[in-house]
Amino acid sequence: MKEKILERKLVQAVKAIGGLAPKFVSPGLDGMPDRLILLPDGRIAFAEVKTTGCKPRPLQVNRKGQLEALGFSVYIIDHPDQIGGMLDEIRAS
Repeated sequence: MKEKILERKLVQAVKAIGGLAPKFVSPGLDGMPDRLILLPDGRIAFAEVKTTGCKPRPLQVNRKGQLEALGFSVYIIDHPDQIGGMLDEIRAS
């Protein structure tokens, strides 16, 4: 599935449970994930959306590690079936 379509599905799923999934742009800090996932009760995570079968670039992997070291959850999504499980994990945290 193309990244653009998958990203749209992610945004719709987050909205359906009362959250927001704004596009995340960080000038001067390359490799940041595509979307912030903001859910009710102050739940927050990051999502990097990839075309099905594609892997993140090395810089994206490094940035994911940096964010996780700070205590944030970072998800790599490349298939629509991953969205529900990811949202369940964030809500349970």
